[in-house]
Amino acid sequence: MNTKELRAAIIAGKINDTLTELYGEANIAKQTERYLNAIDEFEKLYGNMENAGIFSVSGRSEISGNHTDHNFGRVIAASIDLDIIAVAAKLDGSVIKVKSEGFDEDTVDFEKYTDADEKLFGTSASIIAGMCKGFKNNGHKVGGFCAYTTSSVLKGSGLSSSAAFEDMIGNILNFMYNDGNVDNVEIAKLSQYAENVFFGKPCGLMDQVACACGGIVAIDFKTPGAPIIEKLDFDITKAGYNLCIVSTGGNHADLTDDYASVPAEMKAVAAHFGKKVLRELNIDTVKKEIPALREKLGDRAILRAFHFLNENERVANQTAALKQGDLDAFFDGVLASGRSSFCYLQNVYTTKNVSEQGLSLALCLAENFLFDKKAAWRVHGGGFAGTIQAFVPSADAEGFRKEMDAAFGNGACIILRVRPRGAIRVI
Repeated sequence: MNTKELRAAIIAGKINDTLTELYGEANIAKQTERYLNAIDEFEKLYGNMENAGIFSVSGRSEISGNHTDHNFGRVIAASIDLDIIAVAAKLDGSVIKVKSEGFDEDTVDFEKYTDADEKLFGTSASIIAGMCKGFKNNGHKVGGFCAYTTSSVLKGSGLSSSAAFEDMIGNILNFMYNDGNVDNVEIAKLSQYAENVFFGKPCGLMDQVACACGGIVAIDFKTPGAPIIEKLDFDITKAGYNLCIVSTGGNHADLTDDYASVPAEMKAVAAHFGKKVLRELNIDTVKKEIPALREKLGDRAILRAFHFLNENERVANQTAALKQGDLDAFFDGVLASGRSSFCYLQNVYTTKNVSEQGLSLALCLAENFLFDKKAAWRVHGGGFAGTIQAFVPSADAEGFRKEMDAAFGNGACIILRVRPRGAIRVI
């Protein structure tokens, strides 16, 4: 199709079934307008192009496994109905042009930009080049294209806007040049490669997998190069719940040391036993060395080690609970994870500024609102500032949103659905 034909197909309702699957029936009109606006913006930049398509990649939410992946632990994550969409069309040659809403256009020649360049670390161009290199390294085809993207995955929300963008570049290359035959798990791994090597950030794989795969996934990083990824066939929306994310508006500016201290302290405990990561230890082994560890590393490192070891088993139990449809056991695990993160992992506020405890306040308000309901809540993502998550009965979701918005400002609470599909070509 060309872009005019894409517009006509959307107006005729030919993607309504897909829009319903991705965003819910109530949002068809809103998403239709969004998609048509994206085509308009694309045509302003590039004209009415042939060989065009529209693509979507979801954001993600970490469901359980707080700060476990970096020590080769287990996590549960989910695709959500906030996403990045792209209108894209083939270009002859080796140039890729990507204009993301609110940002300057990136132009990358993948035949020239073939190796990581430290001067370009942290740029979107480095991601594009890294994805092309990864595709070529794995024997897949690459080619030129132009794209306009717009995203509802808010930056700094803990919902992985960067991983969604990486997966999107792979998603476009997959359908435009590889007939959609590159598995989404492989796209996620190539996204991690692009971020690690070309973008210059040593991230894990959870974000990319959750954005690409769709639904709820359990990931075991015991062997990081070959993680075990399992899709869990549980529909939280059908069970009568919304996933709510509350942004508390905290300042992330001076939190680098806080984030870095978590894996560093966990790995320091592991190193005491001659191990690389905590996944190689058990609680009894750590208990026997508490006096020596207290003297060598301090109490917080030990508490964080206990959090990891218990959280890792908790994720395994929560995975089993979702497989069995046991929502009570799953919610018990969410609440236990939240308590452990607050008390032992200690990533709910920074000691650099104890007067700012937005996450603590949000968790307190969530408990007060939901204490007599079948529900669950906990810190979301890296912590210290940012967001909490809550599984709220759908009938109470609007009331919960109003309660949180009253405290943290209009729009602070986002009511989400877990969407069943991750990286796809819409049309």
